[in-house]
Amino acid sequence: MIRTALAPRPARAGATLAAVAGIALLAGCSPAADGATDQPSDDAGSTGSGSAGSGSYADGTYTAEGTYATPETVETISVTVTLEDGAVTEVEVTGDPQRAESEQYQGQFIGGIADVVVGQDIDEIQVSRVAGSSLTSGGFNQAIEAIKADAAE
Repeated sequence: MIRTALAPRPARAGATLAAVAGIALLAGCSPAADGATDQPSDDAGSTGSGSAGSGSYADGTYTAEGTYATPETVETISVTVTLEDGAVTEVEVTGDPQRAESEQYQGQFIGGIADVVVGQDIDEIQVSRVAGSSLTSGGFNQAIEAIKADAAE
């Protein structure tokens, strides 16, 4: 199991397996630069708890799973985010890789995701590649969509 600790908040700037089976493999994993793009994602189940915030999302900590297909298997990650006024203040991603290559890419993703999303408005989060890992991003985006649905006021 790969796990990262919750990342502290920096200064603030402002599915199931059946569903995955139908998703085409959109991008391979490569050591390219980090970035964010608009990509569609599917919903996944989530759990959360929180109190009402001043934005369109309730403040609190939410968890959801996301899945993504690799050439060999379907992988699952768990995403936990803490929201405050609609912004991500903390993120934790836990992977359970089925193959050695997935372990490598999930580890790279987990190591770099906090730098990409902490301090961002949850509505602006849509990652495509983090620390060279592009497929893990699909599962992460799927989990973020489920969290948004769960946290919506």
